[in-house]
Amino acid sequence: MAFKDLPADMRPREKLIARGPAALGDAELLALLLRTGMAGKNVLQMSQELLDTFGGIAGLLHTGLDELKKIKGLGGTAKRAELIAVLELARRALAERLKERAVFDSPDAVGQYLQLHIASRPYEVFAALFLDAQHRLIAMEELFRGTLTQTSVYPREVVVRALHHHAAAVVLAHNHPSGGVEPSRADEALTQALKAALALVDVRVLDHVIVAAGRTLSMAERGLV
Repeated sequence: MAFKDLPADMRPREKLIARGPAALGDAELLALLLRTGMAGKNVLQMSQELLDTFGGIAGLLHTGLDELKKIKGLGGTAKRAELIAVLELARRALAERLKERAVFDSPDAVGQYLQLHIASRPYEVFAALFLDAQHRLIAMEELFRGTLTQTSVYPREVVVRALHHHAAAVVLAHNHPSGGVEPSRADEALTQALKAALALVDVRVLDHVIVAAGRTLSMAERGLV
């Protein structure tokens, strides 16, 4: 069932035009991207089913093309490509903000940026945001995957990438697939090891941010950096 076949009061496009995008729920916004449903399921029902399957908008947008292909009704490339494109546009918009202003002038933008990149991964990812002397974003790189400890995250590699970008400072980041954001003893030890290694090349560690789906914690705010 397409938009034109929905009752007038259920059409997301008309609702958005009349009341603005903030008036729409997640399923309604997603329905605007999908445009059509499938036999026996209108586009709003299909949108809600997708959100339920992948754990909301964040989970859906972090889902890969191959996973989306397995969902009935998303077998074609157009809809899957549009979903991935929306995520990439959001990432680029946030990156532009962080490149224009010091990261700590936009703490919410940093959290949103990390949420879009690594929060919903099913495995642990360690990343670094490399910053210039004004603490604006130069680049973000995902450097390691898997269980993160002092022995699995190599300080030398982080130093090499910081020097490559001519970074003056870094913000470290990793995700907790379990959903919690409390730092572990291993997180604290890793932070201190990287801080010491980067200090040797005059690069400051400003923060170590832990993210999970919908949650963010700053170790600097806890006094752990």
